[in-house]
Amino acid sequence: MAAVKIMDQEAIRRAVSRMSHEILEKNKGLERLALIGIRTRGVVLAQRLKEAIKSIEGADVPTGILDITLYRDDLTLVATKPLVRETLIDFDITGMKIVLVDDVFYTGRTIRAALDALVDFGRPATIQLAVLVDRGHRELPIRADFVGKNIPTAKHQDVQVILGESDGKTDEVILRDSPESNEAAYLI
Repeated sequence: MAAVKIMDQEAIRRAVSRMSHEILEKNKGLERLALIGIRTRGVVLAQRLKEAIKSIEGADVPTGILDITLYRDDLTLVATKPLVRETLIDFDITGMKIVLVDDVFYTGRTIRAALDALVDFGRPATIQLAVLVDRGHRELPIRADFVGKNIPTAKHQDVQVILGESDGKTDEVILRDSPESNEAAYLI
């Protein structure tokens, strides 16, 4: 299967705009609301949600950055020397309504790691999840509260989110067969 563009720049912009309205509606405004982006593209999306919310409400929402590297359950499978980046949450999350933000929601393991990491910083009143793409195939009982686009996928496919701020290219979401699935097909 060749790469297929699922979302272009305008579709991503509309999804972020819609999600910002949904976040405000569900939380009845900005009171005690904060956004925390999961590295790397979740941080970009959290910043975009922050800007969209500011354009609606005329006020900033606290925004943080969460690195989950040391909380992953597959850490030893990923790298012998994992790259740990800065977590930056410069506000008290205790009693806050936290919206975790990520780009692609797949098995739920990234979100489980993010939940573990987040509670090291305090006890939020609620934790909600906003994702640009939900591709299914959950392995843990976790669901997203705000979804930009549901994309049914096969397990052998990859969803790639490209964002200008992190990738230096025009925004898009692409669906393609993963290289591992192609290698496995040749071995059969």
